[in-house]
Amino acid sequence: MSGCERFDRVILSDFLEVNRKVLQSWLQEGKSSIDWTAYFKYVCELEGQKATRLRSVVSDVLPVDVHQSFPLSPEFLPPSGADCLVSSFCLESVSHDLLSFNHALEHISSLLKKGGYLLLIGALGESFYMGAPGLYIPVVPLDESQVCASLKASGYELLQLCIYHLPPDMKVGVDDVTGVFFAKAKKT
Repeated sequence: MSGCERFDRVILSDFLEVNRKVLQSWLQEGKSSIDWTAYFKYVCELEGQKATRLRSVVSDVLPVDVHQSFPLSPEFLPPSGADCLVSSFCLESVSHDLLSFNHALEHISSLLKKGGYLLLIGALGESFYMGAPGLYIPVVPLDESQVCASLKASGYELLQLCIYHLPPDMKVGVDDVTGVFFAKAKKT
């Protein structure tokens, strides 16, 4: 949401078609299975009206597969690559181990122009999350040093890293996450 004031074109992507349909429904101001009102209200209190602006700059909702060497179809990006990529709780959730996480990070780098920015948000210490009652989805349990090393190995200069450690009262049993990281990096 915050980036919609800075960019004239935003592409949303997701691996799952069901998630892309939810996004497309929201963009068309249709009925959605997820009510985003609370999220927009919170951000708008901080930054002003965003929903209308975001809808106006989103050009596409595309399938993405971070385990492919070029995760998005190239015709949707400028020839030099994107100015900025945001990945939120994705790479560690769709990777089987640290090696596949690193490969996924390298693959999304192919979408970004040299000197472009990556905003990477993810879970620390999480080995699973509950997708539905009784359905536990494995996650690569990352720590701070692994995040830093992975970014460096994938050709990024780490500009800022913020770590938030979850207090016990925020641990509600749907996962075993210990914290969250927010990384801002520049492709070198």
